[in-house]
Amino acid sequence: MVVTQRKRALADVPPGSEDPISFAVSQRDKTTLAMVREAIAHQQTLLAYQPVMRADVSRVGFYEGLIRILDVTGRVIPASDFIDVVEDTETGREIDVLALRMGLQTLRENRGLRLSINMSARSIGYQPWSRTLRRALNLDATIGERLILEITERSAMTVPELVAPFMADLQRHGVCFAMDDFGAGQTALRYFKDFDFDMIKIDGEFIRGIAETPDNRVLTAALVSIARHFDMVTVAESVENAADAEVLVKMGVDCLQGHLFAAPTTRPHWSRETT
Repeated sequence: MVVTQRKRALADVPPGSEDPISFAVSQRDKTTLAMVREAIAHQQTLLAYQPVMRADVSRVGFYEGLIRILDVTGRVIPASDFIDVVEDTETGREIDVLALRMGLQTLRENRGLRLSINMSARSIGYQPWSRTLRRALNLDATIGERLILEITERSAMTVPELVAPFMADLQRHGVCFAMDDFGAGQTALRYFKDFDFDMIKIDGEFIRGIAETPDNRVLTAALVSIARHFDMVTVAESVENAADAEVLVKMGVDCLQGHLFAAPTTRPHWSRETT
């Protein structure tokens, strides 16, 4: 009887109607998108900064500026909670512009700082984003050599025909490029050899618990080998304990990033020193 009723209930769903799970996901995404748009409209965006340490962990190699928004209650919302929803939308482009603008301002105010900023490959052709970057490069010749642009592996592979010439053009201004979340997607090696990334950031999926996971060590060693072949700096993401850090240093990883060293903060030391 129960099975019959269930079959009848499913059969009565009008063609094209969403199942409950899809509907719930759709509603959640709409709520997330509205939250981000509200934060942009009210200028409730900021960057959180996390150090990327050199392998000897004696000094910072550079900082990563991570976009954050404030919700209506004032809570700080990390990009991981909304970026997948907005990335393919106009709102995603606006977020990239804001992150770039705040990062460039930080570089202008702190001339000894090197900073990486995340971007989507979809922003390459977005005029407000490109104008913001070009203006900064023209006004301050030191900006380029202190700026790193991070593009996720997945994003880069969506428009490889745009990414490669874009990188070549900006590298002439000293800008460096990092492939973020390397290994997380399905890297198309036939495209990868055409890119000229300066560094790769190995996805945390391979890094967390690497000291106790032989499979992760093998996979990470392969990624490090690829980076060396293409003369790229390697950064291990999501380093959370000393044992993992020790293994990574022995494997020849150049830089380490993660909560072992510092969590992202919206109050970096240079802002505290000036207040």
